[in-house]
Amino acid sequence: MDAGALVGLALPLGVGLAAIGSGVGLGQAVGKAMEAIARQPEAADKIQTAMIIGAALIEALTIYALVVVFLLMGKV
Repeated sequence: MDAGALVGLALPLGVGLAAIGSGVGLGQAVGKAMEAIARQPEAADKIQTAMIIGAALIEALTIYALVVVFLLMGKV
């Protein structure tokens, strides 16, 4: 198997791992935020704002991984 074939196989696997990691991370972040809101409902606005900013950053990293895959697929 040549290097191009290995890269062609590794790129989709890498973006799949990035998506799985993003899903797990978002699930934990949202779960912990819901627990925090349940414990302290008066702080819901601050908790929700921080959670949304964190979720956006997690999603941005996943999109960056997808963009890198598309850029490297052009090189294969």
